[in-house]
Amino acid sequence: MTTIWTDERARAALRRLFEAALDAADPLTCLAPHLPPPPASGRVVVVGCGKAAAKMAAAVEAAWPDLPLSGLVVTTYGADLPDPPANRRIALRFASHPVPDANGAAAAQAMLDAVRGLTPQDLVLFLVSGGGSALSTLPAPGLSLEDLIAVNRELLRSGAPIGEMNCIRKHLSAFSGGRLAAAAHPARVVTLAISDVPGDDPAVIASGPTVADPTTFAEARALVAHHGVALPEPAMRHLDAAAEETPKPGDPRLAGTELRMIATPLMALEAMARAASALGLTPIILGDALEGEARELGKALAGIARSAAAHGHPLPAPCVILSGGETTVTLPATGGQGGRGGRSTECLLGLTLALEGHPGIWALMADTDGIDGASPAAGAMAAPDTLARARAAGLDARALLAGHDSLTLFEALGDALVTGPTLTNVNDARIVLVT
Repeated sequence: MTTIWTDERARAALRRLFEAALDAADPLTCLAPHLPPPPASGRVVVVGCGKAAAKMAAAVEAAWPDLPLSGLVVTTYGADLPDPPANRRIALRFASHPVPDANGAAAAQAMLDAVRGLTPQDLVLFLVSGGGSALSTLPAPGLSLEDLIAVNRELLRSGAPIGEMNCIRKHLSAFSGGRLAAAAHPARVVTLAISDVPGDDPAVIASGPTVADPTTFAEARALVAHHGVALPEPAMRHLDAAAEETPKPGDPRLAGTELRMIATPLMALEAMARAASALGLTPIILGDALEGEARELGKALAGIARSAAAHGHPLPAPCVILSGGETTVTLPATGGQGGRGGRSTECLLGLTLALEGHPGIWALMADTDGIDGASPAAGAMAAPDTLARARAAGLDARALLAGHDSLTLFEALGDALVTGPTLTNVNDARIVLVT
């Protein structure tokens, strides 16, 4: 019997798949199996940073209810549990993202202080997730927080991939690029990571505070030049001086470190694929590390969806085309800030325009942390009639895309996806449903 894919049914399927991605990356269910045995003697110090920090800390406390714990984690403002525990053993602090602030710098300094002076019998548990770079921004000696705020704004504007941005950040930091692990030596350091970066490189997740940094000052300077990033003069002087390199592979201070990846973009994509199969849809995962300009990727995904609808390639309908990774939105170099939205809604609007109202294709694109760029939405959904409804509402979709104002369109149509902070982060989820 042929299934009738109504708009309501298609939207429900998209939401179910997105929820499957979030469930797969929920620290309350995926963290505990990766915990190391607690030390027979010695202290357990828990530190961490990122958008999932509150749930990760809660998962540790739930798994070790009677163990003395100390330390702190930092997350974004408002990203606490719906029902916070009354007696936290791991302190929770809040700071700004994506632009750093003084609270994040203070939290990073407090984490360094918490892990200093430990012994080989002690355990440092580092809980890290996406967003940690901004949340633990601590200026290197000779730099100010204002310098690093200016650096961060320029990097976000540049369109540089996350790995390249973090190479520059690490060489202006007193916390990232392995420096936290070096401060904790000779204690054992176990990092539990939720990846939000293409390729799951631990040196890139939150700029790798507990892992060796293979990049150099020279590479950071080259990337600044390549992307035309206008750094403040103190930051450029610091990169030119190259006075203290980040800890490199083989550094004896990092010998007692271990990394355990507890959730990744691919794990989330695989969970969505299983959920799709349960709904009678054939899934295909294009990859977990698709990068590039957001609107251009949207256009490419529209071409794949058209091929599936017309020719049954790369797979026949009904099917879902799944992908993850971190695209970029390059803002004008003239100082324009763009409109409302982020890379997920910009990618979705690029796809919508390329589909030109093609019947039988729906899509959902959202950031799994619940915040797409600096917008109040996680992302949005698009349907075959999105462009027609936009025109009827007096909205010029092409002009909005040109002005990086994608959320305005989807919000006006009631298609914005607002979840609030999800307390996890495995990067963007892109779902294209071909019926």
